Amino acid sequence: MSETRRPFLGVRRSVNGVAWVHRLTQRQDMTALAIAQGHGVTDIVARVLAGRGVDPDTVERFLDPTIKALLPDPSTLTDMPAAANRLAEAILRRERVAIFGDYDVDGACSSALMKRYLDHFGVESEIYIPDRIFEGYGPNPDAMRELAARGARLIVTVDCGSNSAASIAAAREAGADVVVLDHHQVGGALPEGVPVVNPNREDDLSGQGHLCAAGVVFLTLVQTSRHLRSLSPSSTQPDLLSLLDLVALATVCDVVPLIGVNRAFVVKGLLAIRQQQHAGLSALARLSRIGEPVNAFHLAFLIGPRINAGGRIGDAALGSRLLVTDDPVEAEKIAATLDRLNGERQAMEQAMLTEARAEADAEIAGGAGPAIMVTGSDRWHPGIVGLLASRLKDHTRRPVFAIAFNANGLGTGSGRSVSGFDLGRLVRGAFERGLIEKGGGHAMAAGITVHRDRLGALRAYFEEVAADEVSRLRDEEELPIDAALAAEGATQALLDALEKAGPFGAGHPPPLLVLPRHQVVQVARVGASHLRAELRSDAGGTIKAIAFRAAETDLGIFLERSRGQRIHVAGQIQANYWNGARSVQFRIVDAAQTSTV
Repeated sequence: MSETRRPFLGVRRSVNGVAWVHRLTQRQDMTALAIAQGHGVTDIVARVLAGRGVDPDTVERFLDPTIKALLPDPSTLTDMPAAANRLAEAILRRERVAIFGDYDVDGACSSALMKRYLDHFGVESEIYIPDRIFEGYGPNPDAMRELAARGARLIVTVDCGSNSAASIAAAREAGADVVVLDHHQVGGALPEGVPVVNPNREDDLSGQGHLCAAGVVFLTLVQTSRHLRSLSPSSTQPDLLSLLDLVALATVCDVVPLIGVNRAFVVKGLLAIRQQQHAGLSALARLSRIGEPVNAFHLAFLIGPRINAGGRIGDAALGSRLLVTDDPVEAEKIAATLDRLNGERQAMEQAMLTEARAEADAEIAGGAGPAIMVTGSDRWHPGIVGLLASRLKDHTRRPVFAIAFNANGLGTGSGRSVSGFDLGRLVRGAFERGLIEKGGGHAMAAGITVHRDRLGALRAYFEEVAADEVSRLRDEEELPIDAALAAEGATQALLDALEKAGPFGAGHPPPLLVLPRHQVVQVARVGASHLRAELRSDAGGTIKAIAFRAAETDLGIFLERSRGQRIHVAGQIQANYWNGARSVQFRIVDAAQTSTV
């Protein structure tokens, strides 16, 4: 066995069916020791840093990421100078600008960033967000012509446009220039005759493919301000750092890797959000009942879903309108609408999930089932299938597509993948074979449009191409553990130190710790599907723990059956706020018997 897959506590098959392994290699063990000795951090924090590629020479900069140190030169992105120059021209000429955005959080943040920047200069602009159901993703010819007809001399597409050559050609024919600011993979020929700033285009050598669209927009605004200063040194430029709250929100919610400048975006953006100067974000935070300093978890699971709710089942433009307004009254009104829509979305999602899980469980009964789970219904809302696919992926431990069919048998589907399997590549292959009407995406997420009568052929293609690879990934699935910890060691000081090593998310996973041989003192159900527990170490230390959405799962059943017994428990320590007091709790993600072979 290679050193990167050393078993942890001998757990080769946990309750969730995965092997526990040391995250750190033996070489990284030595790096962790050097970090602990050279920088005065605890052994656990040192292991967390070493396990994420931090070496002793870069610890200080990693723990205090700054925009100044990490911001790349925007001009290294292909087409950036041309895009910034055209945007600067529009500002100097006071041209009307249209901003065409996507209907998700990244699109809303990107649109709001651009509009707030243009508003500083008094440039007339409007945001156009397409309807998810009736228009679909990205620019369409009719909308682009309409924007040109309404007087837009420049249309800036944000979080979309790289794969919309025909729609951009329609805009140019209608008399509008176009600038594309995007980050999605390119599936065909780029639009001709316009600047396309996309760090994921094949001829871009900037190395900034980890940016979300809002990050690309921010770099574009930096370059535009530089150009404007060169043309008019005395001109007053916007405070771009004050816009980092929007960049942070988009970076977290679009699940891009938290590496490089993305870490600085989130760290500094969270500081800005906590100042509560943004009317829209402050209103959403209050309605989300966040009783502690806003962190990346709140952005991803409380604020982001509410902004997304407008694009999923309501007015797709609500999110961008909320992020643009400075009027507290309007912000409260829009936030309340988004909060209501999010509640409706949750109810719809739960009903869909119950139906889909029943179908999935029937297919995988006995441990078999397809490599790629494909489920669909004409009763499902197309705006929620992405959430459904994500939940089913976690439940079945395999890639999943969830599809909502309309009355004509045309389905809008969304897919979510497991680590190591490139779903975008699979979808591109299906399109090339004529099995879907259109499709595209990334390694971990993809979207498709498919006719119901092609569903059988699509499933067969998925099985043919993916069965061996998915089976191998499932057999080799591992849970990388950073360190072991006793309950009495889970202190607020350790929590504070670990939080400095954050923010955690995609590309920078949260620390996974194990409480070895801890007794399950008590277990009780809370809410609809959560389990709360108390765990005790051999030394008598105790810690409160929670397992979210674990009731009726293998993990939940195991915990309930283990009352009074000693087990290994894997998870994360996190802050719990209650009645103004802060304490440490353990979030359980997996467990194992103390003797596992």
